[in-house]
Amino acid sequence: MSYAIVGFGKIGQALAHAFARRNIEVTVASRHPPEALAPQARAIGPTVVAKSLRDAVEADTIILAVPFWEHREVAKALPSWEGKTVIDATNTFGVSPEELDGLPSSAFVAKAFTGAKLVKGFNHLGAATLATDPVVEGGHRVVFLSSDDEDAIAPVAALAKHLGFAPVELGKLNEGGALVHARGRAWGPLIFQDLFRKEL
Repeated sequence: MSYAIVGFGKIGQALAHAFARRNIEVTVASRHPPEALAPQARAIGPTVVAKSLRDAVEADTIILAVPFWEHREVAKALPSWEGKTVIDATNTFGVSPEELDGLPSSAFVAKAFTGAKLVKGFNHLGAATLATDPVVEGGHRVVFLSSDDEDAIAPVAALAKHLGFAPVELGKLNEGGALVHARGRAWGPLIFQDLFRKEL
């Protein structure tokens, strides 16, 4: 399984730290050329490799860590996203429900990524929190996952565990997933909730 993070701002870099911490190879890309990202990628760890967007989207699993509306530009990188899993880590605070056609933000994103399995995840924590080690005193920091594709969540949950997080599945995007979506000027009630699950 290959992984890429598209977007190398605070959230993208925080996620890159999570991969580096576990020595998992991940490609990082943004609208900037890879040589502009390379020094920061190398500083995070040897398993973090800067590439072009075109190369990054060859990965099996792509984490979207771009400002919300930029997802449409990323989606143009492939004519079909069949066989890919896209993890939507974006947020839409300040975007009106009307602009999203009344859909949950991730359902709106899914329309752009034709054929992809889309999972909402890694979006509810601030970058500074997300960048820190998720394993604390025998507990694992919770990440919430939701998707309209039941088969999509299991591999993303496995990745989250591999990164040291405790995945909690919320079901469909418009049901439990609504708890981690922003709508207009309101955050979902689980956003910014820094929770831990003890080892069972």
